[in-house]
Amino acid sequence: MLQHLTIPRGPIDLAADLYLPDSIDDAAPLRAVVLSTPGSSVKEQIGANYASRLAARGIAALVFDPAHQGQSGGEPRDLEDPYRRGEDISYAIDALSTIPGIDPERIGVLGICAGGGYAVHTARTDHRIKAVGTVVPSNMGTSFRSFQPDGASVALDTMADARIEETRSGELTRVNWLPDTLEEAEAVGLTDIDTTQAITYYRTERGRNEHSTNRRLSRGDSMLLGYDAYHLVDQLMTQPLQVILAGRIGNTGSYESGMQLWKLAPNPVDLMVIDGAGHYEMYDEPEYVDDAVDRLVNFYSNNL
Repeated sequence: MLQHLTIPRGPIDLAADLYLPDSIDDAAPLRAVVLSTPGSSVKEQIGANYASRLAARGIAALVFDPAHQGQSGGEPRDLEDPYRRGEDISYAIDALSTIPGIDPERIGVLGICAGGGYAVHTARTDHRIKAVGTVVPSNMGTSFRSFQPDGASVALDTMADARIEETRSGELTRVNWLPDTLEEAEAVGLTDIDTTQAITYYRTERGRNEHSTNRRLSRGDSMLLGYDAYHLVDQLMTQPLQVILAGRIGNTGSYESGMQLWKLAPNPVDLMVIDGAGHYEMYDEPEYVDDAVDRLVNFYSNNL
């Protein structure tokens, strides 16, 4: 069963979908999971693939569009603010906790790719989250810092100058998350398998969604450069942790990030590496997603 929800978030609303098991025992409140999805994605994409499968296995699953993105409110559009992404998760838990039939004491989180880092960062200080599941988790701060050829501090100087110019002109700059086509990627020398698979997922009929713009507001990049999703995890994130990784190690950094998280966490419970899978194949390839969900269901059943 699928229910469309509107989640109050201060002066704006978040658009969300709640997936529920087809058969519900009114006498037994449901375990539930809030999904935190990859950067640039919307609720109908990767989140729906996992949420629908969790619901089919008896776990309620809520997936939402982040503030400033998709069908959620918030201006300016296309802002990727890592701190607001964490707040979004907490607002989603607020809403989920009030829904009849959901047990507010058995709510977990599932973070995928960048959403894995956001979920972890939120769970450190929001202990209403009782279990933390991650699939190919990424620390967006580490990723963005690694992209800067002259270092993060030089990049921040450049961004400061650009924001001054934006303020003077009144025109906001947006950049692509990915090349819009494989041809554009090839023209700039991006032919590696991970970039190719990312474009094939996000920008073709395989996974494209009209509400996913593939654009990022440039002025948010300075926040990403200063962000560390795993800060104080070793001290504060005491919840049970599951890490699921793609076995083919590519250039996304998610394998290394997941292993770092596993070593930092005070309560690591389950580590799974799916042989043969690439990072973006964990988004929608049934063989790999089903394997991950089987393990996630076991984790949540034991820890929620």
